[in-house]
Amino acid sequence: MQIPWFSNSKTGFIPSGRPFVKMHGLRNDFVIVDGRKEPYSPSAKEIIHICDRHEGIGADELLIVEPARSHGTYAFVRIINPDGREVEACGNATRCIGWLLLKECNQKKIQIETLGGMLTCVLAGEKQVSVEMGRIKTLWQDIPLSQEMDTLHLNIGTGPLNDPVGMNIGNPHAVFFVEDVDTIDLPKYGKTLQTHPLFPQEANIGVAQLINSQTLKLSVWERPGNMTTACGTGACVAVAAAHRRGLTDKKRMTVIMPAGSVVIELKSNNLAVMTGPIEVCYVGYLS
Repeated sequence: MQIPWFSNSKTGFIPSGRPFVKMHGLRNDFVIVDGRKEPYSPSAKEIIHICDRHEGIGADELLIVEPARSHGTYAFVRIINPDGREVEACGNATRCIGWLLLKECNQKKIQIETLGGMLTCVLAGEKQVSVEMGRIKTLWQDIPLSQEMDTLHLNIGTGPLNDPVGMNIGNPHAVFFVEDVDTIDLPKYGKTLQTHPLFPQEANIGVAQLINSQTLKLSVWERPGNMTTACGTGACVAVAAAHRRGLTDKKRMTVIMPAGSVVIELKSNNLAVMTGPIEVCYVGYLS
């Protein structure tokens, strides 16, 4: 990854170690490492240290760019949670890495690949990226659930959260609709719902409030067990869940999250497109 900030330094500091970029999308932050020329396979212990906000760099996820595995894609991106567990998808991460790779190749559109599938990234403005997030799956076995169940009305709940919609967009989600998101103590209920026996791979837990036919307000408790300031995949499935429940007929909606907003557009065949901002925090070297 030819990143000009590394080579243009005039500080006189001679770096050692592997370079990284720290980025964030709506304060959902990532450490990005290029493993294409020199393979990079950190242990779970190393990943935990890198993502630790007191002893390491601090991040919600570690992203490792690897050589493309499929024809027509620019790169393969591994997305790893701060507990060392590799996951299938992350919308905010895809926007960040998409912007970085688009700048690298000086293109306006590329395809990257993750464990969740191929994703198309398009420059949509100054530090704005649109990502085709893939197809939203609604069958119980595709989420997956541990038993057959109507995914439009999952028979689970705790406290004020009941009757969610189950879906998968590269990772599993359960979306609960409430009258007022701000009154829900999601950290209190999130872990219980995340690890419910119905979800053999656990699930991201979203709490959504319909503001109007074109606007949702959303909070998300993410695997491996934390509140997030923004969740791109969560925003996609929240809009899809509102459609499935008949709460709106708008195909393009703004989703407001604690750190800001993204725009979600539902295309044919359950395809979701997300547009939102990215920021570069700083660059450095892993020791």
